Amino acid sequence: MIFKSPHPDVAVPDVTLHEFVLRGAAALGDKPALVDAASGRSLSYAALAAGVSRVAAGLAARGFRPGDVLGLFMPNAPEFALAFHGTLAAGGVVTTINSLCTVQDAAFQLRDARARLLVTVPPFMDRAAPVAQQLGIEEVFVIGSARGATPFAALLEHDAPVPRVSIDPATHLAALPYSSGTTGFPKGVMLTHRNLVANLLQTDPVHTIVEQDHVMAVLPFFHIYGMQVVLNLALWRGATLVTMPKFDLDPFLGALQQYRITRAFVVPPLVLALAKHPAVDGYDLSSLRGMMSGAAPLDAALETACARRVGCRLIQGYGLTEASPVTHANPDQPGKAKPGTVGLLLPNTECRIVDPTTGADLGPEEDGELLIRGPQVMRGYLNNAEATAATLDAGGWLHTGDIGHVDADGYFTIVDRLKELIKYKGFQVAPAELEAVLCTHPAVADAAVIPMPDDECGEVPKAFVVLKGETSPAALLAYVAERVAPYKKIRVIEVIDAIPKSPSGKILRRLLKQRERAAAVS
Repeated sequence: MIFKSPHPDVAVPDVTLHEFVLRGAAALGDKPALVDAASGRSLSYAALAAGVSRVAAGLAARGFRPGDVLGLFMPNAPEFALAFHGTLAAGGVVTTINSLCTVQDAAFQLRDARARLLVTVPPFMDRAAPVAQQLGIEEVFVIGSARGATPFAALLEHDAPVPRVSIDPATHLAALPYSSGTTGFPKGVMLTHRNLVANLLQTDPVHTIVEQDHVMAVLPFFHIYGMQVVLNLALWRGATLVTMPKFDLDPFLGALQQYRITRAFVVPPLVLALAKHPAVDGYDLSSLRGMMSGAAPLDAALETACARRVGCRLIQGYGLTEASPVTHANPDQPGKAKPGTVGLLLPNTECRIVDPTTGADLGPEEDGELLIRGPQVMRGYLNNAEATAATLDAGGWLHTGDIGHVDADGYFTIVDRLKELIKYKGFQVAPAELEAVLCTHPAVADAAVIPMPDDECGEVPKAFVVLKGETSPAALLAYVAERVAPYKKIRVIEVIDAIPKSPSGKILRRLLKQRERAAAVS
């Protein structure tokens, strides 16, 4: 059975992402497009439009050509929009890198993406510089100044002509974020201009951002949620974004109050803080008229408690990097949302719910894997035909790896995951990656990693290890922490006699999860 959106379809124009998002920027003139929360430094819409053209010209003058890839390795700041859309205007592709990544993580991604250039910030040069040297990155640009890097300002201060490039929105890539997909190591998700433009148009009917809005931009722009639903959606609608480089509760609350934020996009750990932390009572949040939570499921009771305490509507949505990202969302109009659900299908989006074992279609109220089809679905994984074939079937259906159901009114609920990913504060952590690190330790014979529920983080990684030598759980925790990004760190290690596996050698994580639940009950 194919479930269809109750919303009317939207027409997707044949236009590039940067042209679409910035089409009204020049006319908005001196209105702030992006404001840095801590310093108050702002970038107007007119300066953004002009700056994007100059960045494109500066890149072209350095031999950057259509189809070339630029790595963007920086936290949220006004310059992110300049670098992102300037690269697209030059005909290039942006691969965004997690701010918490290690040298090894960044090197893997930039090598796989075949990036020629890199834009970063001075505090990240301790990782950016060795990666650039290791891979032969042609030039590193830094916001501000740092030894061994070209100031980003050099891309704005020149007389080079704006390049005239030919881009086919339907086939040319715009963004290349990395995702672990349904399992395994990170893969480059090929998103075209059309994918991303389509998803902005699909999201607009359920999130009514207007020019008068002040939008809190604390979710990282390197993540598809922050990139599309926060940055690009707000810029397209002419709102003002207030950026923060990372989340800290008191500065976040202070920014909500100081800048009279009207719309905030959040994740479940932030919702938990807003619902329960005593610091919230010390700030005036009366300007907030709406919040949206995504990236991980949110309990209905917590959703309701947060909305009641803050005094504004809070809705949930659902999506994945491979779908640009949004596929479902609750409408933000009063009385249209169902707490605990991820809402309705977006316009132009179809969904099937299938039995994960047989692939047979299921009906309403039956739990199964969600399959998605629509113009926002990726072209595939970069340089990985096998993973693409396992995720995108011949009918164009994207296999999400998430288990859920739909009710009689068309509202969907996500209940579990087929895929093995751990969601730590909305970030993907692949168990296979952590298992590989653990197994490099000389005292470890075998390892398996599963998600462990956590009130603050959603899930944290827990490892089961089989030892072949002398070591301690504390030593293994430290060993892994030295080799992975902070959000990937294993939080708990349990030593066991053997890892349960199928006859083919696949780790039976469900048995380890059952063991964990039984231990929690006892």
